[in-house]
Amino acid sequence: MGRPNTGKSTLTNALVGEKVAITSAKPQTTRHTVRGIVHRDEYQLILVDTPGLHRPRTLLGERLNELVAGTLAEVDVIGFCLPADEKPGPGDRYIAEQLAQFSGRTPVVALVTKTDRVSRDAVGEALLRVAQLGDFADIIPVSAVDGFQVDEVGAVLSSHLPASPPLYPDGELTDEPEAVMIAELVREAALEDVRQELPHSLAVQVEEMRPREGRPEDRPLWDVHVNLYVERDSQKAIIIGKGGSRLRAIGTQARGQIEALLGTPVYLDLHVKVLKDWQRDPKALGRLGFDFA
Repeated sequence: MGRPNTGKSTLTNALVGEKVAITSAKPQTTRHTVRGIVHRDEYQLILVDTPGLHRPRTLLGERLNELVAGTLAEVDVIGFCLPADEKPGPGDRYIAEQLAQFSGRTPVVALVTKTDRVSRDAVGEALLRVAQLGDFADIIPVSAVDGFQVDEVGAVLSSHLPASPPLYPDGELTDEPEAVMIAELVREAALEDVRQELPHSLAVQVEEMRPREGRPEDRPLWDVHVNLYVERDSQKAIIIGKGGSRLRAIGTQARGQIEALLGTPVYLDLHVKVLKDWQRDPKALGRLGFDFA
């Protein structure tokens, strides 16, 4: 866990060894708990990548924070991500205060991420700053980008886990439904090169996916119909782009990753719809799958 954009999803993917969580430079990319499964001879980790914990400004933000709080109450160890290239700020201190309530009950490991962005001396300074934030079971510098200490993070987290038979079969990397992963891949493609305010207003949902009938067995094709929801007509115009150019680019980028996920060619049909102020509308949030109760 950590505040938005501290490298949680990138580290999750690095530990799993495959992409199970979307990543973006835009804050609040992760909107649900993503479970990535790490298989090693000595241990099995089920990583729960949570949305960034923050002071909410919308009903969606409140529900995401509730999701994080519920997740924290159920896990065996907490990894708190803090980037080496930024000094701890109010958001980090806020999270550290929230985590203090787990002291003595659930170990908290501080993960100083993005060490590839700073010098070795700066990494040392970051470790000292983080040590002042709380009473952590361990503090580990890591870079998911260049692989620095990724295996060490896995080993340290696993050292705090109870003995147990494996919870998932070998080779299974996530328990995310395919439709959820497809929606996330489309949203990731749509987040590229868009204005700062749009990511919060964009939701993606798979309306229907099915194998096309009448295709020969050696040439399957999946039809995937996806809706992209925004809050205003002006945002719809941004997603579609001039002459539909932006929407075509989104489809091209997402389709390649969806085909890799499904292992088959895909016909991807995208539609952009306006759902006014959906982040603040309880009924709309429920319709889009953000009813976590």
